[in-house]
Parts: sequence; C-alpha cells; structure tokens
Amino acid sequence: MAEALKNTTSAIEAKNPVLLEVKDLKKHFPIRKGFLVTKTVGHVKAVDGVNFFIREEETLGLVGESGCGKTTTGRLILRAYEPTAGEVWFNDRKMGLVNVPELEKHELKLLRQNMQMIFQDPYSSLNPRMTLLQIVGEPLLVNGVAKGGELQDRVAELLRVVGLRPEYMTRYPHAFSGGQRQRIGVARALALNPQLVVCDEPVSALDVSIQAQTLNLLQDLQEQFGLTYLFISHDLSVVEHISDRIAVMYVGKLVEAATTFALFQRPLHPYTEALLSAVPKPDPRLRTEPIILQGDVADPANPPSGCYFHPRCQYAIDRCAIEEPVLRELEPEHYVSCHRAEELRLVGVLGKVVT
Repeated sequence: MAEALKNTTSAIEAKNPVLLEVKDLKKHFPIRKGFLVTKTVGHVKAVDGVNFFIREEETLGLVGESGCGKTTTGRLILRAYEPTAGEVWFNDRKMGLVNVPELEKHELKLLRQNMQMIFQDPYSSLNPRMTLLQIVGEPLLVNGVAKGGELQDRVAELLRVVGLRPEYMTRYPHAFSGGQRQRIGVARALALNPQLVVCDEPVSALDVSIQAQTLNLLQDLQEQFGLTYLFISHDLSVVEHISDRIAVMYVGKLVEAATTFALFQRPLHPYTEALLSAVPKPDPRLRTEPIILQGDVADPANPPSGCYFHPRCQYAIDRCAIEEPVLRELEPEHYVSCHRAEELRLVGVLGKVVT
C-alpha cells in the first residue's frame, strides 16, 4: 500500500511540476526604542522558518489565526517585503527557475508579470480617482503590453471574463458593490495572464452569498487559464471548498500541511484539531466538543521555548517545552511539526456520529 501511494504521488508530481517552493523563509521586523538615537531592542518574528511548495494549477490554502503571519508570507513571496532570510524558488515561464529574493530590480519587474495578488479589502485596494479602464488597464500600460484601442479591447474582455459589462469601464469604483469591486480586483490581477495569484482573504469582507459567487468565479478562472493559487484565509470552510492542499500556520511557523481530505479527516497536530473543532457541522448527528484553547497566542516578539504551541496544548509533555519540533513528512504528502504526532489520535472535522 505504501509503495502504491508513493507511485501515485510521483505520478501527480510528473503531471503537475512544482511552480513555487519556499525554503526556510523568515521575516523579522525590528523593534526600535529611543528618541534621538534609535536602538533595536528586539525583533517581531512574523514569519519564522516557513517551508512549503505549490504545484502548477493547484490551490494551496494557508490558514491560521489573525497575526500568525499568513499575509506577510504572501507578500514575501511577491517581494513586497524583503525577507530576512530564506529562499523563494519560482519557475517563471520566461526566466526559468529563479530565487525571488536574489533578483535585480529589472528582473523583479519581469517576474511580477507572472505573480499577482488579489487583496482582502475591495474598497481600499482600488483607487477611487481612477476609472475601471485605468485600474484594469494599468498593468498592461506599465508593462508595455497594450495601449490605445488594443488596451480598451483587452480591458473589455477582462471585464467580461469576471462577469462585468464592458460598458462599465468608464465608471469609478464607488459605483459598484463590494462583490463587484472584488471582481474588478480579480480582472486587474489577470491582466498580464499570471502563473501564480496570491489571494489574500479575497472573500472575508463579502456577504456569504457573494462569497460563494466569488469562489466559484476563482475556480472557473483557474480551470480556464491554468492558474495556481495561494489562498490565504482564516475561514476553514472556505479553504476546504477551494483548496487541493492546506497548510496551517501558528505564530510564524508552519505546523501542518496535507491534502484537504487528509487534514479534515485525520489531523496530526493538536492546533489543527482545535481549529477543526470550531467548524460548523451541517449534519445534526455529527457532534464534536469544541476545544477551548487556554491562555493567549504566543507573542512573536518573545515566543516560548521549544514548541511555540506547548503552553496552550493539552497533550504537551516536558520535551515540548525544551525541544523545538521540526516539520517532517509523517505520511505521504502529510507534513507535521509535533513530537507526539505518531502516538496521538486526534479528531477530524466529522467528529462522532450520535445515534
């Protein structure tokens, strides 16, 4: 059985090669003190040694509590933030395999044509003084892809693709609802036909019915254009719907990564189990007691020793407070950083059937 699983994994990798690989990525923001003489007295470890990969035409969901470093990770991949350490390998269709932090300014401009971002807030991410033609057409104009009548034709086509009328291109963002504004943001992200799109909580500011429409749109666009998504969210129900694999972050570190089915059926990390216990169950026969974590989220400026999660973990032992766990592949395609992962039998999202 194990050999069959390995063969299946190899077949998947052969069909969909790795597009993006993140290795030991870190971002430490300095804490400065002083009035006239600025002195660095510490660092906030927003991202602290993250490792994961995304295959072509795949969606990786990145989840965790607010402040765990999800958005910072997405911005480091695009190099909107300069990383403190680590590597971001991207298989660009023009330049080949490149390490994003090492690129020069002119190379980074070429790379960003193939790496785009959809922002969380559809209201603040669009310039209120620009029309849709200017907003969606700006990437095309800046990169010299189209201008004049060709630019208008391309913007009209992009608006049709995301479900908006071409005649809207003369209007300003204030004339549209939140869902329509997010579609404008999606059209802008697709303007240069990117390979990777970083979706930073793209539906969290929308009503539930509009969330479903936007998620379905993203899935249709992925199939139509062969897109790869890094989908950042705190909503596990949304991530389950759209993701092929899921990675879980806690205080700047990756604690578990697996296929969506495996993660929801049998989590291997206690933090993942706690998150899944809060997911609403549509079937009244399925019952799980919500796991209430004790204490507060660890301070990224002064994290605890050993496993960052051990002060809140009900399964913690002495080793957890001393030795930091490493992310390891415990099962095929299932990675976890927990000392007791082999011996624990954690409850997935389905819980227990009550008769």
